[in-house]
Amino acid sequence: AGAGPHELALSATPSLDVQIMNDAPIRPAAREAGAVLPHDYPFLFIDEVNEIVPGVRVVCTKNVSINEWFFQGHYPGHPVMPGMLVVEAMAQAGGILLLSDWHGRTAVAYFSSMDKAKFRRAIRPGDVLRLEATLQRSRSSMYWFRGETFVGDQLAAEAEFAVAIVKTT
Repeated sequence: AGAGPHELALSATPSLDVQIMNDAPIRPAAREAGAVLPHDYPFLFIDEVNEIVPGVRVVCTKNVSINEWFFQGHYPGHPVMPGMLVVEAMAQAGGILLLSDWHGRTAVAYFSSMDKAKFRRAIRPGDVLRLEATLQRSRSSMYWFRGETFVGDQLAAEAEFAVAIVKTT
């Protein structure tokens, strides 16, 4: 079978079981966040891609561990994930939604702006984040999202943000 409209030309081995909505095909390699985003440890804040509705919405997971590098200084004895890194995680989810639809072309998603960020609950070691990014609008290579982060069913953070797609080759 040939490449479908939502397949990526990547060779990573999949390790996640992603639910693709609306029967839109996606190649298994696009299921791994690291196969789609240019980020790597320690700045990749997506552990799983759980659901993609191509061009509409993505749901990802981040497991927050006491071993995260940022807990060394934020705050000793009272570890809390920095709010800006929570927003970065939402933006990375948005980047996955966009780059998983780039048909094998090489591109980078740049976090371009943030607005209306609200932090409603401290995120601590042991929390499992459900990161949701919904595309609101786009123009040219700019994409605007609404992001929400949940711990269980509790809204922990929300923000509106923009991502720019830049071709790298």
